[in-house]
Amino acid sequence: MPSEKELLQKELKAINWKEVDEYPSFADCDKLEDKTQRKQCFFEYLTQLIQEKLQVDTLSVLYPELDTIEVKVTVFPDSRMQFEPQFPKDSVAYDTIKIDSILHVKLVDFPKVNPAIKQGIPVKTQFILPVIIKVE
Repeated sequence: MPSEKELLQKELKAINWKEVDEYPSFADCDKLEDKTQRKQCFFEYLTQLIQEKLQVDTLSVLYPELDTIEVKVTVFPDSRMQFEPQFPKDSVAYDTIKIDSILHVKLVDFPKVNPAIKQGIPVKTQFILPVIIKVE
């Protein structure tokens, strides 16, 4: 079973980072000089925040068999973030609308995110984060 870190690494490789000059970032990560470390910091921090927000919750209770949820994250140029759960096409096992609404309710009040920058202009970025819901 791949670890969360491996999953994350695989997802991050799938994103075409060449399209942006600066990745999205949180203020806490901006202190890091190294671009790669900053990117890593952003994703680890965001994943952790999402996990914490979902942990207290109903997701693992309602869906005990759901251990990882893939969340498509959109960071808009105006710093807004949008979260959409990704499900297999044939996923009848989950009430996708319900999970979606739980995400909408829970995934709020994040620290300010700085959008990705391309040639000095804030741009929209999208990526998939594998979020582990079940923590033993």
